[in-house]
Order: sequence, then structure tokens, then C-alpha cells
Amino acid sequence: MSNALISAENICLKHNGKSVLDDVSFALEAGEFITLIGPNGAGKSSLIKVLLGLIKADSGVVKKSKNIRLGYTPQKFIINEFIPICVLDFLKLNQQIKPEFLAETISLTGVEALLQNSLKTLSGGELQRILLTRALLAKPNLLVLDEPAQNLDVAGQMQLYKLIQDIHQQQNCAVLMVSHDLHRVMKESSQVLCLYHHICCIGKPESILKDAQFNHLFADQMDDLMATYQHHHNHFHEH
Repeated sequence: MSNALISAENICLKHNGKSVLDDVSFALEAGEFITLIGPNGAGKSSLIKVLLGLIKADSGVVKKSKNIRLGYTPQKFIINEFIPICVLDFLKLNQQIKPEFLAETISLTGVEALLQNSLKTLSGGELQRILLTRALLAKPNLLVLDEPAQNLDVAGQMQLYKLIQDIHQQQNCAVLMVSHDLHRVMKESSQVLCLYHHICCIGKPESILKDAQFNHLFADQMDDLMATYQHHHNHFHEH
């Protein structure tokens, strides 16, 4: 794990006496794309927040590379409606950005038409794009996305995932993404990490699809997933 951009080692977290994360360990290398999946309440957002230092684990260690540059879009972003701020001012808030880079990033995410809008008037999908734009303005080499497509319709989801895929490929930016849209995101992933308080399985998408615990957790989605892939790999999981 010493060459990883970020790694978790034996992370444990409890809330109200219940185990949220149980001995979770994994590492994310430069340029990798890891999709973090699991049922509701599995601890996915908690793991993200532990990795980012937003909450403290009860035990275990998070290690970050010295050259890590993080961009983050949270699952929920609460806007204070009593503080009027337009999109452009929000993007520039507390950071110095060269005008050329700002314009380039705004063009990449396609939010030019929203710049003068008040932040509180944005739809859920528009806000997600603005949050992604702000994350990219940090020039990240690791983009952490917590359910970025949750407020979008199907067409919006596909556009956003295509944008994230392009960012990953063109900017060689590592991505750690929490998602429920398994059949859309798994193809882009270099690894899929299936979490249910502990790591049920981790591996390449075509291998994960053969894992017994994964099949049990996502039984209702397996028909769609199996139709998407042809399998040529064996996967062994130690229980």
C-alpha cells in the first residue's frame, strides 16, 4: 500500500453501538477507477468521510500520498437559502483560479448557462454538475464522488457518467465513486469494491459478478448486469 494515493488499513467505526465499518482495508493507486457499491446503510458514505478526514474512525489508519490533490463531491450539499450567492461566485469561493483554467473547466462540465443563477435555484442535477466543476478546480489527481448521479434522470445519469469517464481518461485522474447504477458504472471501473460494513469482495468487474456475496446482495439487479457482460475470468473469494 506504500505507493497508493490513499489507503485504508483496518478501519473500524461504530455508531450507537452498531458496527458501521468493520476492519476495512484497501488501497487506491494513481489513475485507478474504483467504484464503491453496497446496499443502503452499508457504510459507503462513512468510509468516504473517514478517508477524507471528515469523521474519525474508532481504529485503523488512513494513509495519503504526499502529492495527493483531492476533489470531492458530497452526497448531500445543504445550501443556506438566506445567503444569496451566484454559481460563479460559489465556484471561485476561497480559491484563486486563473481565468483561463476556470473557463476551461466550466466548458468541460457544460455549466456556462448557470453561472449567474443563484445557487439555491438550481435543480438537483444542476447542483451536482456545479459541485463536480468546483471539485475539478482543485486540479485533483483523486476525484472522490459520493452518489454523483442520484438526482438525475436516466439521460442525465448517462451524460454525467460519460463526463466522469472522460475526466478519468483524459486527465489521468484517479476516481473513487460511490454508485448504485451498477450496470452503467462497472464497465469503466478498474476495480469494484463491494461493501456491507466489511469488504464483501473487491476485484475487476467481470470477476465481481461471479462472487457469491455480491450475487446475494444485488440479486434484484443481476439479470441486467449479466446481460451486460461476457465472462472469461474466475474469481475466488475468501470468506
